[in-house]
Amino acid sequence: MQSHLALLLPVATVWWVAGYLADGLPRMTRAHELRRHTGRLLALTLVALGLTVVLPIAGWATVGATVADRAAGGLTLAAVPALVVALCTVRRLRWLRAGAGALAAAAPSTPAPHGLRAAAAHPLIGLPLQVTGLALLPALVAASGAGQFLGPGATGPAITVGALGVAVIGVRHALRHNRLIERAMPERTASARPAGALHV
Repeated sequence: MQSHLALLLPVATVWWVAGYLADGLPRMTRAHELRRHTGRLLALTLVALGLTVVLPIAGWATVGATVADRAAGGLTLAAVPALVVALCTVRRLRWLRAGAGALAAAAPSTPAPHGLRAAAAHPLIGLPLQVTGLALLPALVAASGAGQFLGPGATGPAITVGALGVAVIGVRHALRHNRLIERAMPERTASARPAGALHV
């Protein structure tokens, strides 16, 4: 077991918990629940981003190859989804928390509307968080020493499995988002005149 696993594991754990909370966000049926859950997720996301930034800074601040340098190298694959989290997810969580907060202040026990739940289910909230957590798995496997048992031929299948996992997660988020959007749309009123009726 490599020593930098002790630095990578807390970072990965925070990302995994954030991804888990994001998955449950659209299931909040009350406005005050949605606001509270969004606040927790936003705080945890900011902590995860902070830890992801601190490790490379700690590596750059030290001379030579240190534990922090090896841990920062393990974050390379997660850098892109973490950047998407910083640029898109945080902004959407702030907007969602403000919307749920305004609704909860007006009527604390009111159900969360489908439109707000659809915003909570947007793929740019849950998907980047979960993909970042998934991207940290290879670094954890390598740091734990388990990678030596897999052999060099395992890289290709691992990449394929990872890509399929990301695709499945993305499709799941998109389907749930679309389902809630359809519920939020007003029902179309049936026309009083049949579509094929002729004017008399």
